Amino acid sequence: MREGRGEEIREDMKAGVREAAEKEKEAVKEVSGKLAENSDFTRGSIPKKLILFMLPVLGALVLQAMYGAVDLLVVGRYGSTAGLSGVSTGSQILNLITFMVSGSAMSITVLISRYLGEKRDSELGSLIGAATVIFVLISTALFVLMVFFAEPLATLMQAPAEAKQLTADYIRICGAGIFFIVAYNVIAAIYRGLGDSNSPLLFVGVACAINVVGDLLFVAVLGMNVAGAALATVLAQALSVLFSLVMLRKKQLSFRFRRSDFRLNEQSARILKIGFPLALQELLTQSSFVAICAFVNRLGLDASSGYGVASKLIGFIMLVPSALMQSLASFVSMNVGAGDEKRAEKAAVTGVWICEIVGVAVFFLVLRHGDLFSAVFTADSAVIAKSFAYLQGFAPEVLLTPVLFAFIGYYNGHEATV
Repeated sequence: MREGRGEEIREDMKAGVREAAEKEKEAVKEVSGKLAENSDFTRGSIPKKLILFMLPVLGALVLQAMYGAVDLLVVGRYGSTAGLSGVSTGSQILNLITFMVSGSAMSITVLISRYLGEKRDSELGSLIGAATVIFVLISTALFVLMVFFAEPLATLMQAPAEAKQLTADYIRICGAGIFFIVAYNVIAAIYRGLGDSNSPLLFVGVACAINVVGDLLFVAVLGMNVAGAALATVLAQALSVLFSLVMLRKKQLSFRFRRSDFRLNEQSARILKIGFPLALQELLTQSSFVAICAFVNRLGLDASSGYGVASKLIGFIMLVPSALMQSLASFVSMNVGAGDEKRAEKAAVTGVWICEIVGVAVFFLVLRHGDLFSAVFTADSAVIAKSFAYLQGFAPEVLLTPVLFAFIGYYNGHEATV
């Protein structure tokens, strides 16, 4: 009788386990369904879905820009004027490289969104595998350039004599950690292609907090000046990448990775075809800012530092159209993949109006109160005056960029990056 009773108990336990497993599956299915609905851009309100997707992208871009801004702020307060010039000049090189990488990584976002729109999830493993190999090769080339040619880059930037070695130090240390900087941008592009713009915001938020603590420790406490600011940036990016990889492993994906996916395959040419013009676009745009920085550096330390402060503020201002461009690329690509060209066009027009409203407000703030924003980064009145003068000349641009960036995002979503 005891054996029969024991068998009955075991059966009841098995039935309980099966019931719990079924409930867990249903819960996972329900959550996955909600996530899929939120990341499906082919239906629902265009303004609502575009804004909800764009806001986390903007938040991530703002926090990512905080890396250089916090470096500049802490060095400006606890370092030297030469250090301020070194960070502002060195970060121009880092910005150029980062924007090129993030621009070319947008090809991953576009292709993932396109495959999801076409219901070709099986292609995603080989796509991400090929992209990983390509960007590892790019990282290696950038590592060699920034670590072994830091002094020539500082000379090319016309860094003031007092700040030349500090500029080279900043470039070299950031170059040593370029693998992490590239890896973050690739992982963020994957998430956004999957319709998830919240996770990259979380990753960069963690990294930004670490960077602030690192800057205060290395610069304010240990007095490492520019080297400490660069070291804090690299450490923050490394921990951000580690965190994002752990989260990616836990994410419910509709496809699987195989070891054989991580090679140059038939997807590589398509990635490069879309990504190369995007990288070239960023190279041309950022090169103009690098050239201006080199010209201004010849005007002296105050002008160099003032331009550096203005550049950081402009970087923040331009994040709104940049977020629109990235969001539209994914939004348009998914709708084009689903065969709904009309919805893609409506999304572009909606994006222009959303961004233009912000642009008008920013125009008046920068034109009238640019000196107050500049004062956040430095207490030097001469540097503030130079920064404000540049910002006043820049102000009209914020009214034009929403249209330009919206159409860039629209064409990128069509893979027409040339």
